[in-house]
This record gives sequence, structure tokens and C-alpha cells, in this order.
Amino acid sequence: MNLYDSRILLVDDNIELADMVRDMLRRNGYANVSCAHTCEEAMRVFREESPQLVILDIMLPDGDGFTLFRRIRDISDVPILFLSAKDEDNDRLFGLGLGADDYITKPFLSQELLLRVNAVLKRTYFPSTRMPYSSGGNAPGGSVNRSGDPHFPDSGFSPSAPGEPDVLILGEHRISFAEASVTFRGKTTSFTAKELQLLRKLAQNRGNIVTFDALCMAVWGDSYYGYENTLMVHIRHIREKIEDDPSSPKWLLTARGLGYRLKKEEKTDEKPV
Repeated sequence: MNLYDSRILLVDDNIELADMVRDMLRRNGYANVSCAHTCEEAMRVFREESPQLVILDIMLPDGDGFTLFRRIRDISDVPILFLSAKDEDNDRLFGLGLGADDYITKPFLSQELLLRVNAVLKRTYFPSTRMPYSSGGNAPGGSVNRSGDPHFPDSGFSPSAPGEPDVLILGEHRISFAEASVTFRGKTTSFTAKELQLLRKLAQNRGNIVTFDALCMAVWGDSYYGYENTLMVHIRHIREKIEDDPSSPKWLLTARGLGYRLKKEEKTDEKPV
């Protein structure tokens, strides 16, 4: 099985655009591309063909892409990429906040869409650190493990390296790398594997800026391009677990245009995104 054998479902009510995108993907090696033009048709095709990637419009004649996203998520963890004319920041952030793997606005460059499709499929099914496929799944056609379960070889979970602290204290938040959790005022919340990897990389360089590229290389084994939205969503989820006020973070700060920094000193001129 290789990248270009992946089955792709494209959901868009604009038949002409859907045909154009399907033809573009096929010309670039993706032979298994199906189209659907309504929510109900999309669910039928999804159940029949079990695609490895869904490209999903938001405005559909019998519903909306956000609701369809939730319906798909009820039965599958397949990666989903929003492709929409809705360019408002709130819609983009809402789509990413639901757990979408990427969000592209129309009009778009065909090459950009192709690069993002490649990136989503690669990091989901073919990351450079992935161990060989096993009968337990995670290959295209099987279920995608995103739970961070340490029993799955692709989870990215590992205990602290020798010499690294098992515990990180951020104010009243006590983070255990060994247990992949954070405790705050008696309540314990778990981290996903990717969140833990990002937090560990930041903790290893506490007080210093860790560039976007360095974070993506540490977690996905690839450069920042194609992972911009994914990294932003993971950082937001981490902030929700380690910050008193995630919208005004005290610990996980943004160095604009460069990366992120886990605060060590009390004083900083950086502002959160």
C-alpha cells in the first residue's frame, strides 16, 4: 500500500468544481477519488467505500459540513480536510476546533490543495517514525489511532528520557510526563500523545523559543509547511489543559513569526495569539 492508493471522498455541491478537483487528484496519482454532492449521499458513499481522507465543503444543499463532520466522527476517525468558500476566521477556527485536519478556502491553488492532501495522508498513515503496519490497523483501510494509547506503536508515546524530569510544575498545574496527564486543583486531565510530545519539546527548552519547524520535526518528523493549522490546534488544546485562561496564556507563549516558548521568567513581552 502506498500514498497514492489512498481512497479519497470529495463532498461538494458544486459538481463542476468537484469534477475539476477529482480530475486534478487523479492526474497527480490519486486514482481512487469518489464524489458526493449532498450530506446523505456522502454518508452512503462513506459507508460503502471507507475512504482514508474526506475533503468536505461546508455549504451543502441538505445540511452543513460541520454537522456532517460530526456524523462522520461518530463512526470514524478518518482525517477530514475542509474546503470551503467561508473564509471568516470564526468558521476556520470552528472547523479546526472540531478536530479537522486542515481547512482551505476557495478560491485555492490546485498545487496547494495537492500539497495539503499529501501532508494529511502522510502524517496520518505514513509518518517517518511509523513502525510497520500490523494487523491491529492504522494502515489505510483500517482505523486510525489518535488516542495516544502507549500500547499502539504509532502513538508517539514514550516515557521521559534519562535525565529528564518526570514532572513539570506550571503554577498550580502539575504535569506528569510518565502518566501523560496534568493535575489542577484535584482534577486530572490526560494529554494525547502529540500534545505530550509538543509539551516535552517545549519543556526541554524551557525559557527559550522553539521554532515552528523544530516542533513539527519533533512530533511529525516533517517541516512546518502543511502542518500550520494542525500545530495551532494542538497548541490551543494544550493551553486549555495547562492555563487558567487559555485565551490569555501565562505559560505557553507565542513568539510571533518564530514559534512558541514555555515561560520560565515572570516577565515577557510576547503576546498570545
